[in-house]
Amino acid sequence: MARHPIAVTSRANPGALDVAQAAAVAERWRVPLLARPGRGGLAALLAVAETLLVVERSGVCLQDGEGSARWSTGLAALRLRALDAGGQGEALVRVAGLLPGERVLDCTLGLAQDARVAARLVGPTGQLVGVEISLPLAMLAAEGLRREPEDPRSAPLAIHHADARTYLAGLARGSFDVVLFDPMFSRESRAQPSFALLRRLASAAPLDASTLAEARRVARRLVVVKARRHGAELRALGLLPERASRSAPVVWARAAPLED
Repeated sequence: MARHPIAVTSRANPGALDVAQAAAVAERWRVPLLARPGRGGLAALLAVAETLLVVERSGVCLQDGEGSARWSTGLAALRLRALDAGGQGEALVRVAGLLPGERVLDCTLGLAQDARVAARLVGPTGQLVGVEISLPLAMLAAEGLRREPEDPRSAPLAIHHADARTYLAGLARGSFDVVLFDPMFSRESRAQPSFALLRRLASAAPLDASTLAEARRVARRLVVVKARRHGAELRALGLLPERASRSAPVVWARAAPLED
C-alpha cells in the first residue's frame, strides 16, 4: 500500500485537547490524522506517511524518515530586530523598496523568512500573500505562524498551497505591487538548522522564463528574484544582479513589469 504524502499527528502521550488540536489541523489541510502510538514513537506512523506534521503544545514540527524541522522564527526575527534598530542593510528595503500599504506576493514561501520581513515593511494596511508548492512546507509555515502572537505592525500573511505558475496565471494584470522569488537553489544551508529537511521537501525546479513573465504581468511595480552569487540562474533569465557586498552569498535582481 502506498504511503500518504503527509499526515498529522499529536505530541507523545496526548490528552484530549492535544488530539483535538491535531484533528483541527488535519481537517484544515484535508490530510489524514494518525493516532500517536502509546509509547510515543513515530516510526510506526512513518510507515504509513512519508512526512508527519507533529502538533505539539510548544509549536509544530515536520518529521520524515531522515530528520525533523521545528517551526521557528529563524533569521526573520534577526532581520526584524535589525529593522527596528534602524538598520539599512535589509535587501527588501534596498532592492525591493517595499512601502507601507503595498501588496506583495511571495511565490516561493518556504519557511516565510522573506514574507515575514515584507509583511512588516508593508505594514497593517498592506497585503502579503505567500504561495508554496510543497504541501508539508506550506503546512509548517501556516501552522507555525498561526501559533505566534499577532504583530500589529505587520500585514497578515495569507498562505496558499499552489504551484506559483498556475497561481500567477489566475491573477489579473497588476494584482500585486511587488512579486518575490527565492527559488530553492538560492537558499543557503547555513541559514536554517533544518535545511536538509527543507531541501528534501522543497521543489528543486528553477525559476523559468514563462513563470517570470507571468510574474511581470501580475506585478504593478517590480519583480524581485534572489539567487546564488556565482550561479547562472539570473543570467539564464536575462537578469542582472544588483550590487552586493563581496562576502554576500546571495544576490538580488529586479525585473520591470510587462508593458501593456
